[in-house]
Amino acid sequence: MTAAFHNLRYLRINARRLEHLATLALPVEQRTVLELGAGIGDLTSFFLDRGCTVTSVEPRSDNIAAFRARYAESPFWPAARLTIIQAEAAGIDAVPELAPHQVVFCYGLLYHLDDLAVVLRRAAALCTELMIVETVVAYGREDDAIESHEENPRDPTMSVSGQACKPSRRWVFNRLRESFPFVYMPRTQPAHDQFPLDWTSREIPPERSRAIFVASRQPLDSLLLVERVPDLQFHRTGQN
Repeated sequence: MTAAFHNLRYLRINARRLEHLATLALPVEQRTVLELGAGIGDLTSFFLDRGCTVTSVEPRSDNIAAFRARYAESPFWPAARLTIIQAEAAGIDAVPELAPHQVVFCYGLLYHLDDLAVVLRRAAALCTELMIVETVVAYGREDDAIESHEENPRDPTMSVSGQACKPSRRWVFNRLRESFPFVYMPRTQPAHDQFPLDWTSREIPPERSRAIFVASRQPLDSLLLVERVPDLQFHRTGQN
């Protein structure tokens, strides 16, 4: 099971995701965190190492088993600070033990869904402070649109239902604005080829295109965030 996630391609993109997330200096320390689409827990320790109490949600039983085995009796964090729940993201409103959390973390999930508008609404309802989202998006589409496609449900890294999508950046931004008063995108992108910098280029990237969004109940005073969908982004701070 871990082989599907622990190959160089996955390890590389996760490293670039997390180093970028750290540079944003978002207020996530000592928070309660709801992690959706947790896989086998590759990103979970980012929050545990920051003193957070994490509830990780993952639909696949094999992924859950691998996740629990990896974190069982961990010497690094108290076991009470991590709860792992098997559930589909669209059904989180029906999980009785899921109380509201201060932070909702949703990296690499939305594009594996066919009901992501529902998931975003239900996730927002469980979020009291901050929601951090990363997803594959439809490159070259700046309208409020979403494209549907199919994935292999037997692949543990893909859609459980076999139905998936690619929303435009504008679509994700607008859906978050329906649930949060403040929505941002970073000025910067992870240093990885799946995170474009020039969204105006007519040359379609050969790989998937990904974007990051930050939604908040309170305004965030950060020079690294903009309250719009930017045409240009950068790999390091200090460029504008």
